[in-house]
Amino acid sequence: MERVILHSDMNNYYASVECLLNPDLKGKPVAVCGSTSERHGIVLAKNYEAKAYGVQTGEVTWQAQQKCKDLIIVPPHYDIYIKYSRLARQIYARYTDLIEPFGMDECWLDVTGSTKLFGDGFTIANEIRETIKTELGLTVSVGVSFNKIFAKLGSDMKKPDAVTCIYSNDFQEKIWHLPASDMLGVGFASKRKLDAFGIYTIGQLANADPNVLQASMKSHGLTLWRFANGYDKSPVMEMNYKSPIKSVGHGITTRRDLQNESDVWPVILELSFDIGHKLRENGLSAKGVSVCVRDTELLSKEWQTQMPLSTQSDTYIATMAFHLFQQCYSWEKDIRSITIRAIDLQAADTPIQIDFFSDRTKVDKLERIDRLIDQIRTKYGEKSILRASLLNLDSLAPEKSKGIKMPSGLLTCR
Repeated sequence: MERVILHSDMNNYYASVECLLNPDLKGKPVAVCGSTSERHGIVLAKNYEAKAYGVQTGEVTWQAQQKCKDLIIVPPHYDIYIKYSRLARQIYARYTDLIEPFGMDECWLDVTGSTKLFGDGFTIANEIRETIKTELGLTVSVGVSFNKIFAKLGSDMKKPDAVTCIYSNDFQEKIWHLPASDMLGVGFASKRKLDAFGIYTIGQLANADPNVLQASMKSHGLTLWRFANGYDKSPVMEMNYKSPIKSVGHGITTRRDLQNESDVWPVILELSFDIGHKLRENGLSAKGVSVCVRDTELLSKEWQTQMPLSTQSDTYIATMAFHLFQQCYSWEKDIRSITIRAIDLQAADTPIQIDFFSDRTKVDKLERIDRLIDQIRTKYGEKSILRASLLNLDSLAPEKSKGIKMPSGLLTCR
């Protein structure tokens, strides 16, 4: 029996929720933007009225305001977005328990086993669309297909408040003429490589030589070829499924540009504190560390290295990350943002092969100190114990929020 997969995408989610909460915003151009004072002043979401003026997600706030002088800027309210996301998933759960989130506002649903109860995929998709509109006051676009890739593509093809079906007997006609970049998995770098081969559409990708794609783009090239031909068989995971955490990262756009290593070290130390806490919270340790910096020209560079010892220690991770930064960054420009990631994760109780050149005793001592700090903060509050080097640090934003695990398996500490 052919699978019936839905992909539900809540239209202009952040902006739609803001307009729902404040009816005075309806019909007016609205953009949800980060804090300009904290240098996060970019458009996170916009409604269709703002889109009509050319406002784009990801552009800086002042550029959006130049395009639309009457643009209404509102700050994000993540707690409310999470609430409505959960309410939407409760509606999906009326039809299936195979619900796989893809971000806060998107979900895949496998309703193959539900068709005898509720009708075919198109019928179920329409019921979901109408129910969310009636009960939550929001609209969704739903793609219906026989695999996850085409269901996602379908939800993108017609917006807002629509259902698009892509079946196994007509997908070539419906989607092969579309740009290859419309398909999940084709990002900027992949598009550039495909363009070099003269591959511009999904159909051209499907008819390309898979061996050539694999030779040029490694396994990802073959994966894209399979996607374009409708060969994706990846399952929709159960609603309570927790994907393995592949890395733990924390990044920040600093309140002022970092001009030297003395500015960088305390930022790395603070970022690593949150990373170490999340590692301990999830019973993991890291064998490697990655550092990504973005300079004042918004150009990013990233490096990674293996650590001599697997660890959960904040200080050890920070020290290794700082050494990596010192070796790799040439200071051609000042720094606007830094991201640290703990990579190559393993269970914290995994046996470790020590050597003569690594001081495991010192690392164990650091980890015991970190666990004690965790206990103090849990009992008396996050600000009950602080690093002296971070007091009155003017480059960090004053507030932090909870960690969120993304579909990729990256646990972020926002």
